[in-house]
Amino acid sequence: MNWDQLLSATRFGQENLNMRRHARTEFQRDYDRLIFSPSFRRLQNKTQVFPLPGAVFVHNRLTHSLEVASVGRSLANNVSLELLEKYKGEEWTDKLQSLDDIVATACLAHDMGNPPFGHSGERAIISYFKEGEGQRFKDDLSPHQWADLTHFDGNANAFRLLTHRFCGHREGGFALTYSTLASIIKYPHASTVAGPKPKFGFFQAEEESFLRLAERLGLEVIDIEGKLDLDMPTTELFEHKHHRYCRHPLCFLVEAADDICYQIMDIEDAHNLKLLSTAETRELLLGFFEGEMREKIIRGLSYVPDINEQIGYLRSRAIGTLVYECTQVFLQHEEEILSGTFQKPLIQCVTPHVAQAYQHCSDVAVARIYNSSDVVDIEVAGYQIITVLLQKFIDAVIHPDRTYSQLLLNRVPAQYDTHADSIYTRILSVLDYISGMTDVYALDLYRKIYGMSLPSL
Repeated sequence: MNWDQLLSATRFGQENLNMRRHARTEFQRDYDRLIFSPSFRRLQNKTQVFPLPGAVFVHNRLTHSLEVASVGRSLANNVSLELLEKYKGEEWTDKLQSLDDIVATACLAHDMGNPPFGHSGERAIISYFKEGEGQRFKDDLSPHQWADLTHFDGNANAFRLLTHRFCGHREGGFALTYSTLASIIKYPHASTVAGPKPKFGFFQAEEESFLRLAERLGLEVIDIEGKLDLDMPTTELFEHKHHRYCRHPLCFLVEAADDICYQIMDIEDAHNLKLLSTAETRELLLGFFEGEMREKIIRGLSYVPDINEQIGYLRSRAIGTLVYECTQVFLQHEEEILSGTFQKPLIQCVTPHVAQAYQHCSDVAVARIYNSSDVVDIEVAGYQIITVLLQKFIDAVIHPDRTYSQLLLNRVPAQYDTHADSIYTRILSVLDYISGMTDVYALDLYRKIYGMSLPSL
């Protein structure tokens, strides 16, 4: 793969339109387009980890995404400075100046496909088809369609949200640039090769869209063992449905920004909620430093008497260290990334001391945060709410002539194709509707379905 081809300002769905000149670059316009979109704003009422709302501020999907975009921009700035020097003199070098805007935008978008109630929403959708009433549709769907539903993933759903032409909308969905779209696809393969993990990059409905993206940007194809399959003719590569593709290189930076933010910010949230003591939190964050640097940071804390400010300072220093480390890993392996032979998350390749500190944070998060009663309670409740909404609305799209079905479908916005010819498309329309809900909206609708909430008269 090569940077010249990988950095494309062409807009998806608008390939044949002449681009007007703007003061902003096409990649800056991508960023602004997402910031002002309703889909992005709805992230403010979607659970990140801890229940919303609460007496103590914790992160939601919106604040998390904004912070990831900030860290992603820093990573991309660091990388672009080095690559501009490495490739100076090349005709396409100026394209590297837009890495920060591409990565920041992809970071904004990375969670837009996630359903309400955190990852329990994804698990509820998967379980509905694997273990629940949704099993009855298996014989009505192709193996690829069935794999999409039983591996439902927010990453694939984000790609659908951004590229699908919903009823009444324009061609190309958000009509983002090719490079921005490719930078959010962490798992560039179909659900049929996802294996036991529910991680894949696109639904069958968007397979053609992904292949257009891959071909234009020159994303290489790798076989199941993870090696480049260079002998297969190009025409066959893009007709084959069971290959894995190389990630767009900038996807590594988006992933690193997400890894850095959720791990460190979850620790800070846990401290604010008193799930972790100040002493424990300080030690976790100081763990990223050793020797003179550690002593210098400890001395610096003595000038900040406020406990929350101390934790904020330590958090910022830990993030700065991880940004530097991940930048170095990317630059060291840049040529391997371009050749498709490097496929690990950057966070897994940082220096041993930093890796140990990061792993310690992860272990504590699993033991003390993700299994805490508040987090488990929201997952249990979310699981039930999502399951009921799936049952009611999927029954409605399968049997639209029933009186109750018509009442429910009247609530669904017209952009969702609930009356499509195929069962697969109708089910996807329900998933589109439910995954776009906020936690509050889903809970309110659940209560209305059961008659527990009525509008004021």
